[in-house]
Amino acid sequence: MATEVTVPTLGESITEATLGQWLKKPGEAVKADEPIASLETDKVAVDVPSPVDGVMGEQAVAEGDTVLVGAVIALIEAGSASTSATPAAENKTAVAQAEKAAPPEPGAAPTTSAGTNDALSPSARRAVQETGIDPSTVDGSGRDGRVTKMDVQAAAAKPAPSISTPAPVAAAPASTANGRNEERVRMTRLRQTVARRLKEAQNTAAMLTTFNDVDMTNVMAARAKYKDLFEKKHDVRLGFMGFFVKAAVQALRDVPSVNASIEGDEIVYRDYVDVSVAVSAPNGLVVPVIRDAQTLSVAGIEKTIGDFGKRAKDGTLKMDEMKGGTFTISNGGVFGSLMSTPIINPPQSAVLGLHRIDQRPVVLDGQIVARPMMYLALSYDHRLIDGREAVTFLVAIKNAIEDPTRLLIDL
Repeated sequence: MATEVTVPTLGESITEATLGQWLKKPGEAVKADEPIASLETDKVAVDVPSPVDGVMGEQAVAEGDTVLVGAVIALIEAGSASTSATPAAENKTAVAQAEKAAPPEPGAAPTTSAGTNDALSPSARRAVQETGIDPSTVDGSGRDGRVTKMDVQAAAAKPAPSISTPAPVAAAPASTANGRNEERVRMTRLRQTVARRLKEAQNTAAMLTTFNDVDMTNVMAARAKYKDLFEKKHDVRLGFMGFFVKAAVQALRDVPSVNASIEGDEIVYRDYVDVSVAVSAPNGLVVPVIRDAQTLSVAGIEKTIGDFGKRAKDGTLKMDEMKGGTFTISNGGVFGSLMSTPIINPPQSAVLGLHRIDQRPVVLDGQIVARPMMYLALSYDHRLIDGREAVTFLVAIKNAIEDPTRLLIDL
């Protein structure tokens, strides 16, 4: 007896995903709740667990295929890997050979094979009628190679000789006469969504970027002095993002339009701050949200960001954690970026870009000295945020980071 594996509910308004990778091969033993496949959605990768103990059976879709929520993607056969039934194609061949070896006597009723319409279950017969598929051309996965409803639906969706062989993600490099090669790789669903949303932001918002720089001397000194005690007490490392999120919360309070958004012909102002933080995942950047950041301490912020980063790499971020957000902070400095013009994450109206820290010459009290400096970039929707407000916001961030005491006394 086989158990169907279906595409789980992926979140509000998400109706389809891409089968990114099969984690189990046909014939391999699986345990209940063990991941057997990875789905790629618009926002994040989601593992599909096996509903029961058993053996990985037929895979109804190939890597790279689009699947709908609720669709059957595989079967889990009962038993163990050593006692699993022979593949459906072999069963069907054996049945056909047996029929050929023992033809019916004259006048006897013809033998019904697993692939004929008469031998189909009611659901499979209905699927044949709906799709127009010839059941004799379909490899059955049921008992004795019988064709199931899922077999018919899979054949209709992907009329290849075998639907259990994963399609290659990348095409083989195409060689040319001069030895230069090209390779075409299908974009992941996440990358397609990122591309579409970023282009929509450029087309919709009157986007502009304003820059400033910040002297990191004092915040680096505070971090160096307290990082060991901080990690011992809170079980998380003290980074710079905790300081910048706290500074952003205070600056957003002073310049509320940066935390607002445009909906139709109205401006929506908020008394809370949900900060989206861009973190790196295997398939690209994802942007989980720190909810009610105005209520969190630096330790609470660092714990949340650390958890996001770990689960982004594991592919276990939840859909609800990616929704919303009123303001975004993106730290390109961890990759060595000197300066950038980040793109707004709609429907938000602004994004703060952080960059790498470099020793640069600055003039203090008439003397040229080397200081650890970072460029800040604020990209914003000029339809809502004026240049004066953008500059005021960046100066507030600069003041808080250059004098971290301001974060403690709420200045």
